[in-house]
Amino acid sequence: MPELEKAEGRPAVVLLSGGLDSMVVAGLAREAGYAVNALTIDYNQRHRRELDAARAIAAHLEVARQVVLPLDLRQFGGSALTDDIAVPKDGVGSEIPVTYVPARNLVFLSLTLAWAEALGARDIFIGVNALDYSGYPDCRPEFIQGFARLAELATKAGDEGEAFQIHAPLQFLGKAEIAAEAARLNLDPAMSWSCYDPTPEGLACGQCDSCRLRRAGFADAGLTDSTLYAA
Repeated sequence: MPELEKAEGRPAVVLLSGGLDSMVVAGLAREAGYAVNALTIDYNQRHRRELDAARAIAAHLEVARQVVLPLDLRQFGGSALTDDIAVPKDGVGSEIPVTYVPARNLVFLSLTLAWAEALGARDIFIGVNALDYSGYPDCRPEFIQGFARLAELATKAGDEGEAFQIHAPLQFLGKAEIAAEAARLNLDPAMSWSCYDPTPEGLACGQCDSCRLRRAGFADAGLTDSTLYAA
């Protein structure tokens, strides 16, 4: 993975969901010396447990500020994460699954961009991954490149020639490599949350796409995932 340029206290906004990927990205940003501001979106998701994870990660990394922004996407529905649709448990398929939330990363990055411009930050971090993922179109490199161009056109800063840099350092890493980065950064995996369908007891289901990809990544890396799974 290419090493991030040393930032020497430069402000950045990290989109911190509370998942493993976002935790690692926030850790990398801090390691590089950025003053990390964490944006967490409370979109009334089924797996609200990840909001607690995001708060724990933000506290552990001693971010400059965390904003937990309410945005009730259950009003739109259209996803197993925001509607009364069962979360698939039969393995990762070849089609975009019903856990896809319509335009989620586009919406979230737009909010991240808005806060970054207000802060005077020109660096944005997101934990998208184009290899070990569930086929979501808003995780592709083309999307990140397109959004960077959009940021130039949509903002006062961009109009004045101040480009925003969208950092996606995990984009071409496999889940095993991401798990290894968490270990290198000394980040406890259990501090993050990936499961789309937690049990009433608060355990990760172990069967949804996100759990399967995560568990396979740790297994392939030869590392222990300290998360508690129901199955």
